[in-house]
Amino acid sequence: MSEVLTFKLILVFAVFGITLLVAMYSTYLERKVAAFIQDRVGPDRAGPFGLLQPLADGVKMFMKEEIIPNVSNKTLFIIGPCIAMLTAIMAGVVIPWGGTLEINGTQYNLQIADLNIGILYIFAVVSFGVYGIMVGGWASNNKFSLLGAIRASAQMISYELAMGLSIIALIMITGTLSLSEISSMQGGGIGDQWNLWNIVYQPVGFMIFIICAFAECNRMPFDLPETETELVGGYHTEYSSMKLGFYLFAEYINMFTSSAVMSTLYFGGYNFPFMNDLGLAPNVVTILGTVALFLKIGFFIFFFMWVRWTLPRFRYDQLMNLGWKVLIPLAILNVAITGLVMILTQ
Repeated sequence: MSEVLTFKLILVFAVFGITLLVAMYSTYLERKVAAFIQDRVGPDRAGPFGLLQPLADGVKMFMKEEIIPNVSNKTLFIIGPCIAMLTAIMAGVVIPWGGTLEINGTQYNLQIADLNIGILYIFAVVSFGVYGIMVGGWASNNKFSLLGAIRASAQMISYELAMGLSIIALIMITGTLSLSEISSMQGGGIGDQWNLWNIVYQPVGFMIFIICAFAECNRMPFDLPETETELVGGYHTEYSSMKLGFYLFAEYINMFTSSAVMSTLYFGGYNFPFMNDLGLAPNVVTILGTVALFLKIGFFIFFFMWVRWTLPRFRYDQLMNLGWKVLIPLAILNVAITGLVMILTQ
């Protein structure tokens, strides 16, 4: 038992460190992708190829002056970014980062907590994350921050409904809320044991989910809570130093977590084609599966950035219309069709 607990603690620190590292270098990748799309060079001064730019930005954030407006609610002003950062990190504990490792005859799962309600846990944590934005925007006592907070809360309520409905169709097919079970169902060999990825069975559900993920992460074209051209900086207008850094970091962590969830639910998670037919040792297959999962996550992170620098921002009425009049009815229709197909194929 102590060995398993020690492994879990190591896994917690490993996932925490990797999450922060990915979030840190996502800022670098974001600027490089933008530069490539706009035919520029991007950051290239700090270190070779600009690889030390995220460290330079982090030092700048730490060194900047801490400013708390006199008219703000100082306690909530500090709590807001802490909630945003904490909830962003918490979501990763139920994601299966790989299969099973065998060390000295003991089996270790590369998952911190295998909850049988893993999907509900992620939805609960993500839903709680909006309070960090709302509290920070309201506590700033700034009209632009308050408008950004109101936009964020309305946007998340609207798109969480469609996201939840898209997941219901997936749960109907898999019959479980456990992320590890959903991931394992998408693996196998060739022939009778071959299981297709869920994207084959739920393409409409995936499209709804990824659109809602953009809105949940406040990413372009759904970044209405922080539109610089309208609201200066939105809910974090009054923030500076590392409190601002927490908000920005939380956005990139949420993007990383959303990519991991999409990879797990719809693209096989740590499974990859022919993984059981290579004749390799189980531990090697597990490590390759973890690498495959991170490659899928990397693709989705790139996709988030590609869309940001390609599509223009929606108007706020267009944002609401898409959520309530298009995505929610489409998600309900997808659930109905999924149920009908399941009945007819029994």
